[in-house]
Amino acid sequence: MNEDFIEKADRLAGITTILLIFLGIIQIIFGELFARSIALSANGIDCIGDGFVSAVVWLGLKFFKKPADHRYHYGYYKMENLASGMAAVVMIGLAIYIIIRSYNELINPHPVETPLIGAILAFIAAVVALGLGIYKYNKNKKSKMNSVRLEAFNTIKDGTASGLTVFALILSSQGFFIADSIVGFIIAGIIVTIGIISIKESSYVLVDACNGECIDRSTSIKLIAEDHKEVKYAHIVRLRQSGPIFQGEMEIEVSEDMKIKEFNKLKKELINQIKAKFPEIERLTITAITKNK
Repeated sequence: MNEDFIEKADRLAGITTILLIFLGIIQIIFGELFARSIALSANGIDCIGDGFVSAVVWLGLKFFKKPADHRYHYGYYKMENLASGMAAVVMIGLAIYIIIRSYNELINPHPVETPLIGAILAFIAAVVALGLGIYKYNKNKKSKMNSVRLEAFNTIKDGTASGLTVFALILSSQGFFIADSIVGFIIAGIIVTIGIISIKESSYVLVDACNGECIDRSTSIKLIAEDHKEVKYAHIVRLRQSGPIFQGEMEIEVSEDMKIKEFNKLKKELINQIKAKFPEIERLTITAITKNK
């Protein structure tokens, strides 16, 4: 994994943490003390929560850069997946709180005070979050790091939620008071959806499960091996994901007359060919088996 990319992702996560928490605090203070807007307060809480998500990812990347040692023989790659899962749990907890506040507001709506000022604050938050999120998403396209991808999506989601808040405050200023609580529910729904997807993906990796993408890689590797005339059959292809990288093993059936030197040459060719197609595969162990005539 490119160290320069890790360094940039680390720095961006730190910047995002500071900006989102600051914007969140401003929105909560204004939403609670002046505007009395559940959408603005919910968006502020969402901003702080997303800032905390970025902080968790930032800590995960700090661990990610540590080399393998006597305790963690395969490195700290899975810290990235653990950070992703923890961040998602925080997101869902915040969503539940927002749902409770939105429900109370729905059954007892009231006019929002100074909605235009609140809309300006939410608009600033939307521009900052969307700009950061889209930038991070474009930079992360080739990295395949779940936590960095989650953080990018989460920042984009925060910008989207802020845009919805602007819309709700404008409607409230025109007398549609329930728009405030409805947007609160929508924000909570977006948070829960992203959180559940993230927990599912992180859980698969942490228990060494092979999901759809992993199965597709295994099938492709099997076909690459069997495309060589020296390989009669690829019996077992096992892959295990750790953070953004994969490690695996494969058993191939070869002629019992094949010499060790010939097998080592074949193995080197297979590994080079497989890594050329799947550069995220860091280590692949290939063993030979034969069948007696």
